[in-house]
Amino acid sequence: MTSTIEPGVRTAVDIGGTFTDVYVQQADGTIITAKYPTQADPIDGVLKGMALTGVEWKDVDLFSHGTTIATNALITRNFPKVAMVTTEGFRDVIEIRRGDREDWDPYNEVAAPFVPRRHRLTVSERVGYDGEVLTALDEDGAREVARVLRRRGVETVAVCFVNAYTNPVNEERMAEILAEELPGVPVCTSSDVLPEIFEYERFNTTVANAALVPIIGPYAKTLESRLTDAGYDNDVLLLHSGGGVMTPKMAETYGARLAASGIAAGAIASRHIGRKCGFENSIGFDMGGTSTDVSLTENGVLGTTDTWSVQFGFPICFPSIEVLTIGAGGGSIAWLDDAKSLRSGPQSAGSTPGPACYGDGGELATNTDANLVLGTVGVSLAGGVKQLDVEKAREAISGIAEPLGLGIEEAAQSIIKVANANMADAIRLISVRKGHDPRDFALVGFGGAGPLHVAYLAKDLGIPTVIVPPHPGVTSATGCLLVDIQHDLTKMYLTNAEDADLDELNTSFAELAAEGRDRLTAEHVEDDDMVFQYSIDMRYQGQWRSISVDVGVPITSLDEVIDKFHETHLKEHNFSNRDTGVEIYRLQVKAIGLTAHADEQPAELIDPSTFTPTAVEVRQVLFPDETARVETPIYNRTDLPAGAVIDGPCIIDQLDTTTVVPPQTTARVDEWDHLILTTAP
Repeated sequence: MTSTIEPGVRTAVDIGGTFTDVYVQQADGTIITAKYPTQADPIDGVLKGMALTGVEWKDVDLFSHGTTIATNALITRNFPKVAMVTTEGFRDVIEIRRGDREDWDPYNEVAAPFVPRRHRLTVSERVGYDGEVLTALDEDGAREVARVLRRRGVETVAVCFVNAYTNPVNEERMAEILAEELPGVPVCTSSDVLPEIFEYERFNTTVANAALVPIIGPYAKTLESRLTDAGYDNDVLLLHSGGGVMTPKMAETYGARLAASGIAAGAIASRHIGRKCGFENSIGFDMGGTSTDVSLTENGVLGTTDTWSVQFGFPICFPSIEVLTIGAGGGSIAWLDDAKSLRSGPQSAGSTPGPACYGDGGELATNTDANLVLGTVGVSLAGGVKQLDVEKAREAISGIAEPLGLGIEEAAQSIIKVANANMADAIRLISVRKGHDPRDFALVGFGGAGPLHVAYLAKDLGIPTVIVPPHPGVTSATGCLLVDIQHDLTKMYLTNAEDADLDELNTSFAELAAEGRDRLTAEHVEDDDMVFQYSIDMRYQGQWRSISVDVGVPITSLDEVIDKFHETHLKEHNFSNRDTGVEIYRLQVKAIGLTAHADEQPAELIDPSTFTPTAVEVRQVLFPDETARVETPIYNRTDLPAGAVIDGPCIIDQLDTTTVVPPQTTARVDEWDHLILTTAP
């Protein structure tokens, strides 16, 4: 099914830690991109970046947006005063956690919960595992809790009662009392946010959502208002972690769904790019100014997870695209540890003050400074928005070189090598550690800094093909235009598969679909543009973790579903046991509202033997693996037609990034304007 919406001018903006990326696709397929330094008020960056494209907001038919505002709020804990109201005896669930650690350093304690203990209050109530109300809510106690919270100036509340996922009546009454006693204060209930078993994950997801709603709600409203004032007259779509978009109205209720917004966009774009180039298996490598995000697509399917976190120990259990993020970017700071060993990141110079070469007050050496000293980066960045100062870069790197007894250029090479090693390890974690051979994948390199490094990572990992998309620095923004409105709805349904009542199953699916339809209708999606996908999470009896199995509705027999579960379990875990009973764990419905996706047309390929590239300049470049500078031609990417083949060493410049083609590497431009890099064996 395709959308009935006709594509017109479509705009996407992705706000990163260093730059705000703008991608405009006009009705005739023409692409316009822009980058603008991320501002203290992110919306200023959206408007100023859009102004650089010359496109008027009144001409835009669709706007999609990825943002790090929720991610940054959780990382910095810069959110309003949040409280949690829970069942007596369960006050410390989010602090007890599960006893696991990010590493085995006994002195490395997990951070404190988002809600301090003094703001975690309890009331008398109890619901049984089967949904029976064993103890009704103590309403007098509930009102006293509300009064205490009011005196403390609490700005948002999470209501997390034990077993509320089976029967929400006590949570809903508590929310009503809080609304009466604390007018204007957002209240999130766990039975609405995540109606699932396992109180630690449910409580923590609800708390994170409560913490973010007062941030995301006003941000989304303000963005919508300012875009309307600028002339935009359509829905604002916000990318969420599950790989879909939502409107500001839904973001006001489910703010935690945006906690991996910008990260998901890059992964979606990476899959799209890999498949367009003929690779169903691809690894996305998105290196920006502050961090690097790595994703993996196998057989055309992005890896997903139901349990993830922005900060270890505090899971968010909304469905999310699986992305591994490390602190490695163009602004990552090089430093020496106590043993005088060279390190890179995770600390970052960010956009303010930025790398030393920006000339904005930064004094510490970064990856960008090292690339500038080596010559792989020129003195002009982002189409002239930033002019770089080589002398300031050398001065910063001298702080690394002198203690190590190295020359400045040798130290710059070492900085890049350490950064590359960190990023190669991240790729191994998402591939080798999960049983994938990276040599079976193409490596899609993008982000403002990704194409500078991606050829070296491929060589290190034995990956034969590197793909650099047409607009690498704004690829995450591109991903925002490749998705539809999407809501993930779930319901716990714990029973043996053999004992399941088909009528009850189909009724539950219908109820979830009705809720999804209501949400899409509230977001102005027409009936013809609604799509519903159904799945059942299943597991062997005695197991804890489940596997999702797609189903069609209405379900007439569970035999085929059970067979599919066995097959899926065999594929994912290399074993199945048809003599063991199977349990149904959870029902899921994905409610999708289709948006317009413009078609792209391939270019006609030239005969590469008839084309000789013209360099815009020649620069002396010291490549990380070389011992001396090499006379290196610099090409403008817009001068390279489809079908052109260029041998390295060379550097290909464009508005949003620089692609390094090292010695013994060949770059080819395909019909979709991707750069395909291959290294001689």
